[in-house]
Amino acid sequence: MNLNSYQIHIVQWPDAASSLRAVRETVFIHEQHVPEELEWDTFDAVSMHVLATDPAGEPIGTARLLPDGRIGRMAVLKPWRNRGVGSAMLRHLVDEARNRGLTEVTLSAQVSASAFYEKHGLQINGDTFIEAGIPHVKMSRRF
Repeated sequence: MNLNSYQIHIVQWPDAASSLRAVRETVFIHEQHVPEELEWDTFDAVSMHVLATDPAGEPIGTARLLPDGRIGRMAVLKPWRNRGVGSAMLRHLVDEARNRGLTEVTLSAQVSASAFYEKHGLQINGDTFIEAGIPHVKMSRRF
């Protein structure tokens, strides 16, 4: 398997829910033990999603952009981490926000991932808080 070959697709929830769910269930529910009832919400239906796929078309990563510029539910399957997938998805989301005329993106980052987001121009705003049992920080980037 070539772990450097992947594609990023812009998708909508009704068309790609099973692929998006597969990645998020693996990463958030199984690996990080996020309660299932906290993972699924009404924002999926109104968000623009990015889906990363491997050369066989299998889902390997996902993230979403809410209409108000919030980025969330960014997840990459373990074998694909540290290979540029998250960076590519984040760039797509930021570009889409800019194309929509938004002037800022915001997100709640797991503290362990805050350095990743800082490399992409986001800044921490405020103190650490707990969400789904995991330490998070609010982050934003204006453009």
